[in-house]
Amino acid sequence: MRRRDGYGFHSQRNYKTEGRKGNNYGRTDRDSEDGMGAESYDRGDKRGGRGKGRGRPPGLKGREIGLYYRDKMRSKKQASLQRIGVSLDPRREQQIRELLSSIGTSDLHRDVKCELNSEPDDFAFSGTRYFSLHDKPKVKCELGSEVGECSSAQDFSVDVKRKVKLEVGDKSGEISAESTRGTRRVYNESDVKPGPSSTDNHGSSAADRYSHISESSFKRKFLQNITGNIEANLGRSLLVGTSLVQDKELDELFKMRLIDKQNSKRYKKMMEFRQKLPSFGMKDQILDLVEQNQVTVISGETGCGKTTQVAQFILDSYIMKDKGSVCRIICTQPRRISATSVASRVAEERDEVCGEESVGYQIRLEKRMPRKKGSILFCTTGVMLQWMQSDPVLREVSHIVLDEIHERDVISDFVMTILKDIIQKRSDLKVILMSATLNAEQFSKYYGDCPCLNIPGFTYPVKEYYLEDVLQMTRFEIEPTRVPDTQGWKKHLKFVKARVRKVQEFENFIEPYVRYLASEGKYSSRVLEMLKSAESEEINLDLIVALIQHICVTKDDGAILIFLPGWDKISSLHKLLKESVNFPSSRYQIIPLHSLMPTVIQRSVFDRPPKGVRKIVIATNIAETSITIDDVVYVIDCGKIKLKNFDVNSNISTLRAEWVSLANARQRRGRAGRVQPGECYHLYTKAREMTLADYPLPEMLRTRLDEVILQIKILQLGKTKPFLEQVMNPPDPRAVELSIKLLENLNALDADENLTPLGFHLARLPLDPQTGKMILMGALFSCVDPIFSVAASLSFKDAFHVPLGREEEVNQKKLCLSKGLKSDHLVLAEALKQWEVAEEMRRGREFCWDYFLSSNTLSLLRDMKGQFAEHLHEMNFLSSRDPKAEDANINSSNSSLVKAIICAGLYPNVAIVRSVVRRRKMAQVNVKLTTPEDGRVYIHPRSINEKQLEFESPFLVYHLKLKSTSIYLHDTTMVYPLPLLFFGQGVDVCIEDGLETIAVDKSIRFKCQESTANLVKELRTQLDQLLEYKISHPGTINWNRYSTEGAVLRAIIELITSEDKQMMLVAQEGEDGFSD
Repeated sequence: MRRRDGYGFHSQRNYKTEGRKGNNYGRTDRDSEDGMGAESYDRGDKRGGRGKGRGRPPGLKGREIGLYYRDKMRSKKQASLQRIGVSLDPRREQQIRELLSSIGTSDLHRDVKCELNSEPDDFAFSGTRYFSLHDKPKVKCELGSEVGECSSAQDFSVDVKRKVKLEVGDKSGEISAESTRGTRRVYNESDVKPGPSSTDNHGSSAADRYSHISESSFKRKFLQNITGNIEANLGRSLLVGTSLVQDKELDELFKMRLIDKQNSKRYKKMMEFRQKLPSFGMKDQILDLVEQNQVTVISGETGCGKTTQVAQFILDSYIMKDKGSVCRIICTQPRRISATSVASRVAEERDEVCGEESVGYQIRLEKRMPRKKGSILFCTTGVMLQWMQSDPVLREVSHIVLDEIHERDVISDFVMTILKDIIQKRSDLKVILMSATLNAEQFSKYYGDCPCLNIPGFTYPVKEYYLEDVLQMTRFEIEPTRVPDTQGWKKHLKFVKARVRKVQEFENFIEPYVRYLASEGKYSSRVLEMLKSAESEEINLDLIVALIQHICVTKDDGAILIFLPGWDKISSLHKLLKESVNFPSSRYQIIPLHSLMPTVIQRSVFDRPPKGVRKIVIATNIAETSITIDDVVYVIDCGKIKLKNFDVNSNISTLRAEWVSLANARQRRGRAGRVQPGECYHLYTKAREMTLADYPLPEMLRTRLDEVILQIKILQLGKTKPFLEQVMNPPDPRAVELSIKLLENLNALDADENLTPLGFHLARLPLDPQTGKMILMGALFSCVDPIFSVAASLSFKDAFHVPLGREEEVNQKKLCLSKGLKSDHLVLAEALKQWEVAEEMRRGREFCWDYFLSSNTLSLLRDMKGQFAEHLHEMNFLSSRDPKAEDANINSSNSSLVKAIICAGLYPNVAIVRSVVRRRKMAQVNVKLTTPEDGRVYIHPRSINEKQLEFESPFLVYHLKLKSTSIYLHDTTMVYPLPLLFFGQGVDVCIEDGLETIAVDKSIRFKCQESTANLVKELRTQLDQLLEYKISHPGTINWNRYSTEGAVLRAIIELITSEDKQMMLVAQEGEDGFSD
């Protein structure tokens, strides 16, 4: 059997399977004649005799037996992975070693003296000094007479034609050359004074720990961050003084303009509308309360006018009291669309153009700023958090209005906690918290029992019905399903125990309620029997269809709004209605409302249908607060909502349908009473309503905290756990520990929980840490455009929409864009790239129509790429603010490298393909894969890899993993072993079962020759040293042919690229094989 030339991969056996004839795959020299490796599972020797015990160790009982076989199966699966090998033919190995020799000796701390004219003719000396990850010597470079940091485009190598002085510790050496001849001297290890490791911080100052970093603006900012604290920052900021100094000329001007407006017809017309709002009648009470208290809580139901009116009351009061110049109001909103739409509405009410006078907005990537004094600025809470980095006491702000705080998103909770410290330093700063009625008292208590004012809302009366009423009026029969067997040994199974517990909890509250209903005599025995079944609480689409038909036949005209928890239920109900003869398109307009739907369909929900046509809207909780459909009269509430949670026990995010809170139910009911009396049908019993929580669980308690922790560090708020204990509802300490561990693994935090240089960069980016690391790597490897496209899509949303009934067409378009690269992430990048080209040719809309893409989303993603480029330009990693700049995209056409950079950002999110089974009769493909921490997982149906027939490599990296009915990977990219070796946790070369093994981590390891393993480790060391230097000395890569850093990266790129041109097969026996 012959080996592949170049950098190839092999399995332990020579397999030839259908569709792959003629492909020979090598095996290692240690393979036995029949192809079995030494580490293979020995079925003969280890099985043991038959009979009692079946080969397991004696003395095991009960659960111990199960754990023994579990561990045995895991070991067997792990051994199957070790059949994957990495090989390098001698010629290519020699080429790589020559390239490394041209870069310089791998141990750069040794005492070496060499004549330049002794090197090969094509060798260019560049006087490079690398820094070890552990031993960090002080190095001072003097170029001519100048001493300082390198420029952004300067390599950390030095041309031999210039005079260079190296100072290591207290000794110095000189490199001089007038031509290409010269002498190079590097001090030996004993001469070098190593700095302390970044993780061995005890007893050493931050300046000592990072003494190896050259003096620069980056170093000054970084050291200031890790040595400072919020108290000192607030004190310094206060010393500067407030910028809200009264200007009498401006006061007079603002007052005169406001009086002139009050006389205009447009202003008077808008004032007539404002005066009808419940909040307007409480204007004086609101102003008195804000004036007399530093913190005020204002609550009110939807429609009371608090969002649009309160800030105007305050501003107009200051202007009319000749104090307009000292009033600047910041009003935060949890969503972008809220900030922009509210700002536009308020500007319209003030007879202004948004962004030109007293009203404006600022959101990510977009702003229309008002004047700096005498103004109201609506912004997202995240924008305000960014301001706090540069102005911790908010010196230019007089009033902060935190709106919609009852939603309890992470950033709002975070800002509320910080503001508690700020108001102690700034007694003149007013804080107004605006909330729904349900939990207003909680916020008042959090701020020391500050006063609370409630504004009554105005909605038309809404009659409510519950499940018992719906079953009675529709005469619908819930068919019982087969009762699962919970007897015998099955009763000990975990999922059976959970099911039994759930049924018992249901029976405990439903049976007394059913007895109460029976005593009333309002409902038939048939209905009461159905209510006793736990199945009555499952979402029954046939029941919803029957209820819709009942409303259409027996009720007056009016739109019907149906709340369902997710896309699967929405699409199924839409299909049922469309296929039913009872809902012809001539009489019914059926509109699904979901973020995956095209924008044009989403907008159609606001249009009133023609006379004689009833509109039926099927929506998620997006219709609760984000939008208002004026003609809705009937609401059907299924009682379920999908919320993203974080399971600290399994360290995984989950997305499951859960019961709504009373706050959700009230919002849904209110949708029916906006413009006329309405009706709301809850598909749960009155008894179930009594068990619902008052409001949703705060996001802080159900999400990962990586980004929050980075913000805590960049704002210098101290240790994470003590700070998060101060928030209104502190998160689970285990969730905090898991997030800190992830940041430490990413090298964003050191062992003392301080930011590292990499963490300092990541904290300043508007991205999660993994995606932030990805764009930094994209800049260093000069493949900015595609990597920025991927990062923008992952941090915002997928640009594809999925029209109902055309899901397969969308998948085919995605496969067309994938170009066979088996990467969902590159599909997103390719879609954005082709759209940008189409836009230049004025064919953008046509392209979006053909490929089921949202032009609005693509436009936003393009703007986000520009924002990323601006950030990295300011951080000195890019020479231009243009993400398409030529020098930032030298390697952008190298898809193998782009996939490797995606791997670098997403690691350790790695899944391993165990088998691919194709069932010809059913025309199905089953991809079996696992992750080390979860076991069996599944590729989401919307991924292009879900139906792949083969994978050249068994490794998939992913960004989003969610547990719903099963654990799904929503986006995947197939990668070869080399990206894992170069961008994984590390490289460890060891001997296992007599075989050389190179390991990335505990679960990913490969067999290889000793020389190959050492070569990979040596090149990985060069890469680590280069990355550490560039992170702590920000600057663009010098790709000049004489550049050392360019040579290191070119060597790695060459290997990764050559790898992707070859084929790797993982074919194993039984269910662990790729099967047809």
